[in-house]
Amino acid sequence: MLATEEPTSPSSDHPSHPSLLEQWPQNERMRHIPSAAWMVQKLDGDLRRRIEKLWLPYSDLAASDPHHPALEAEFRALCRAIDRVAVIARHHHRGQQHPPNELGSRMNWTINQAVASLHSADNDTFGKRLPFQTFERSNGEPLWAAMLGVIQHVQRLIPLIREIDPDIDDRLYEGLVQLQEPLRREPIA
Repeated sequence: MLATEEPTSPSSDHPSHPSLLEQWPQNERMRHIPSAAWMVQKLDGDLRRRIEKLWLPYSDLAASDPHHPALEAEFRALCRAIDRVAVIARHHHRGQQHPPNELGSRMNWTINQAVASLHSADNDTFGKRLPFQTFERSNGEPLWAAMLGVIQHVQRLIPLIREIDPDIDDRLYEGLVQLQEPLRREPIA
């Protein structure tokens, strides 16, 4: 078609073709990204419980103890990792929010902020692959990576706490298995 030619109108005898571009809501969910509800349950339930149990021996530790600086650095790194989850999950800027200075209060505040941000995730589009024509990553991939970072920081804390409290493993595992029928106290035979 030349610039001087008049554009032709689409004729009614040619059927219209569907768009070859993908739409975000119609794309399938990515199987390697868990749902936002699962992430909320993991952070608010399992990880919060573990962090609180790991915090107790550290809170009783004297500041002059040689283990204190390494533990404090790892707890602060854990706070930053949880903050990263909250920032990635948050869709819009919610103003200037200042966490508490004391590390124990900040840990609880940070988890609450991350859980609130995860609750705001759109369940219809979260974890779905973005259309290929956008050349963008899905909104679930960076969030899942940040959650894996939080889990890794909690795992790094366990051997550090084990040095000052050898019974930490027993406390971390208590309550994981609950029997429907408790064992009898008297022997079977």
